[in-house]
Amino acid sequence: MATITGYTETAQGYQDNTNVAVAAVPKHPNPPAKTVDTQSVLKRLQSELMALMMSGESGISAFPEEDNIFCWKGTIAGSKDTVFEGTEYKMSLSFPNDYPFKPPKVKFETGCFHPNVDVYGNICLDILQDKWSSAYDVRTILLSIQSLLGEPNISSPLNTQAAQLWSNQEEYRKMVEKLYKPPIAA
Repeated sequence: MATITGYTETAQGYQDNTNVAVAAVPKHPNPPAKTVDTQSVLKRLQSELMALMMSGESGISAFPEEDNIFCWKGTIAGSKDTVFEGTEYKMSLSFPNDYPFKPPKVKFETGCFHPNVDVYGNICLDILQDKWSSAYDVRTILLSIQSLLGEPNISSPLNTQAAQLWSNQEEYRKMVEKLYKPPIAA
């Protein structure tokens, strides 16, 4: 509030304006606050779940965890003819309230010895960071991670040991088997 003091000339004479309160008008009004439409996010996630279930895509799956549609558990099978063939990885997917405009947080829950996966399960994949597009969905995310398993980006590693060993596939395979494949029961 601003206070105006003094006199104003009117047709009838002078008017006393002493201590008249006037609301200050901002020069640039603030934009309206952005609201998140939770219903549209819920519909999008439900639609993606149905599409994933109907796709019949082999080697990938994901479902909401209990009754929280914003937290999913997924699985990825190692691709055929890669060092990861025969392995299955558990994933967690956590969707933000402004999905699909922001990417989900995706992590390996199962240990994964890979150049683009750190010891905590974090993944270095451009579509989960600066190359994210709202056109991506859970299916494309899982397929991209599955593809990344066999075709890592060794120029941008999170796991330098795995990146250095990648060029020697025989040794790399031994490390993967040693760390993550259960022994065959006799």
